[in-house]
Amino acid sequence: MEFWKLFKTKHCTTKLVAPTKELVLEEITDLLVDAGGLEAAARPETLRALLEREKLGSTGVGAHVAVPHVKVRGIERAVCSLAIHPEGLPWAAVDSLPVHVVFTVLRPEKAGDAHDPERHLEMMRWIARLSRDADFRRFAIRVKTKIELIDLLKEKSAV
Repeated sequence: MEFWKLFKTKHCTTKLVAPTKELVLEEITDLLVDAGGLEAAARPETLRALLEREKLGSTGVGAHVAVPHVKVRGIERAVCSLAIHPEGLPWAAVDSLPVHVVFTVLRPEKAGDAHDPERHLEMMRWIARLSRDADFRRFAIRVKTKIELIDLLKEKSAV
């Protein structure tokens, strides 16, 4: 699968700095808006949805990874980001470890020409497999550039 192609270089970062998960979600949302992946008008609803999702249960899946994922009204295709927090931050993850690797996935509310819910589930399973891959996590935390991050996703696309 080529799910790595959904992660645009300009939607990713190796330099998250916010000290809390709430502020990291805001930082990632702003990155997506600034990079043109998300309309500015969708920013408030997107951030609200991400924060509400965290209230339902932490998206910290363990092993230093979080996978915040929500439906966003008005988008036609999935918008994906991979972001690295070099210092790590508390996330209330299932294993209580700090989070360094954040996969953020925004998806449309409904199926459409650019969004197939079955394919979306396949992508989420792929992200879950990457999250459990110790080599992926170790390399992701050490990359220096967004291009290296995307190259790592591409290399691991067969996982």
